[in-house]
Amino acid sequence: MKSGEAVILAGGMGTRLREVVSDRPKVMAPVGNRPFLEYLLMFLRNRNFHHVVLSVGYRHEMISRYFRSEYRGLSLEYAVEKEPLGTGGGILNALNHCSGEDVLIVNGDTLFLIDNVELEEFHFRTSSLLTVCCKRNTDTSRYGTVQVENGRITGFSEKGSQEAGLINGGIYLVSRNWLTGLNLPVRFSFERDFLGPMCRQQPLYGFVSDAYFLDMGIPEDYRRAERELPGLWNSWE
Repeated sequence: MKSGEAVILAGGMGTRLREVVSDRPKVMAPVGNRPFLEYLLMFLRNRNFHHVVLSVGYRHEMISRYFRSEYRGLSLEYAVEKEPLGTGGGILNALNHCSGEDVLIVNGDTLFLIDNVELEEFHFRTSSLLTVCCKRNTDTSRYGTVQVENGRITGFSEKGSQEAGLINGGIYLVSRNWLTGLNLPVRFSFERDFLGPMCRQQPLYGFVSDAYFLDMGIPEDYRRAERELPGLWNSWE
């Protein structure tokens, strides 16, 4: 990635994982002998990123005490929400700590092992201002679907249908100056309030990847993370 900068949305309370993270932010849910967030940081470190901004809110001190200002060569900063801003507001708040033109945005409860070099090539080839990383899934009921035609996103569907299709994989490559210059509200949902309306106004693009994907936001997939991620970690070190 040219800028080598990423934002991780790490402010979630983990309501659906209350039995696991009742006393901690969702990204700090233990997987093996380390918090889930450490897998995300290791992934970015292995992809040659150098600066990560953590968008944090609920019990953010627990995150900053654990990781401090550096992780295996990654410089870490914390963009603290004094009140909940939604995913969109959290992104804008974190982008104030970035300096590069194109920044990777990563959901803090999702591990999607995309090839960032291929993503960047696609992003620049299409002259995209915002690229959504999409994953093929046989059951999209939990996520909704992303409609993509010739690389361009034509729409987003609501959750509920059990059909196969493309889902939003929770990773975005975005032009920082473009997004911060849109005069957006302080508090909003990036997925619900922004992406759908914006794809009808401005060409947005979908980068499709079949890379490993895990969203640990519900107990069933948290248990899957416990089974699979420690072995993945061993392959990284």
